[in-house]
Amino acid sequence: MTINAELEKLAERVRKYSETISTEEAAKTSIVLPFLQALGYEVFDPSEVVPEFTADAVGKKGEKVDYAIQLGGEIRILIECKGLSTKLETRHLSQLFRYFTVTSAKFGILTNGRIFEFYTDLDEANKLDKRPFFVFDLLDTNNAAISELKKFEKASFDVDRILANAERLKYVSAVKKFLSLQFEEPSPDFVKLVAADVYDGRVTAQVREVIGSCIVYAHKEMVREAVQARLSTALQNNGDREEDDIVQSSDAENFIETTQEEIEGMLTIRAIVRDVLSASRVGLRDAKSYCAVIVDDNNRKPLARLHFNRKQWYLGLFDRDSEERVPIDGLDAIYDFSERLRVTAQKYVENRLEG
Repeated sequence: MTINAELEKLAERVRKYSETISTEEAAKTSIVLPFLQALGYEVFDPSEVVPEFTADAVGKKGEKVDYAIQLGGEIRILIECKGLSTKLETRHLSQLFRYFTVTSAKFGILTNGRIFEFYTDLDEANKLDKRPFFVFDLLDTNNAAISELKKFEKASFDVDRILANAERLKYVSAVKKFLSLQFEEPSPDFVKLVAADVYDGRVTAQVREVIGSCIVYAHKEMVREAVQARLSTALQNNGDREEDDIVQSSDAENFIETTQEEIEGMLTIRAIVRDVLSASRVGLRDAKSYCAVIVDDNNRKPLARLHFNRKQWYLGLFDRDSEERVPIDGLDAIYDFSERLRVTAQKYVENRLEG
């Protein structure tokens, strides 16, 4: 089985059993070890994948890091695991940070079973960086991410080759994150920067508001035009093929189709919460693995998620600390969760009032 197929298998496991593998031990056995195995490591060979690895760290004895990968007689990768329900933060790096300085390891991986954060020492030699240079999300993969991940396969593992590209990866990732946030909710400084270049005259509060909304709209237009351009090129190069075949080709592999059921699901939710939240604030944003029903066209304001891309449908609810997926057997079943949807909608009403 190819690494792509193995990763998709693990992704499906995360989607299907997210509650079952919420603990650290469950994440290790059901996701992390198979993940390392997909990269070609002998997970049952304790001289290669060393469990509960211990080294004498300064001021700390007896502490362990979950796994260490040893190649050619030297420790190369340290791995610290958390449960799937854990949001990875800097404080979880403490053991990796200490062990990195006293071993020959060149890379540290912090993971919760879904997100894999890769660290090295770009900022200061022999001292683990506080920011990852590469982040791999099992539920949000693409060819570029898989290509970078393959550099960590046992068969092609080359420290110098990985490090040569690590700095670029680190800053490209940071820039993408920054721009993504700016294109969703432009900061005053970003709006000011754009306004200085596109607007002649004094930049008043009203002008800043207009420019801010134009930044969001312009980005959406750019993305839409880029997708259309790629599809048009594919159609021209494959004129004798059906459009459905072209959508499945490598030139359009990232094409996302919003189904009629997803649209109707969003309209159903909009109708349910309309007595709490204005219908104009509830919209739809599609992704590969789910369709998000969001508030104010903002990904950080999820109202619900429609997981309709498989035989068993799920409705993602956000009235608690994290998404809870509940199985549904059709659109009408969404009404069974009306109260929970209204509770989530009320949060965004209160947030706006507080703002």
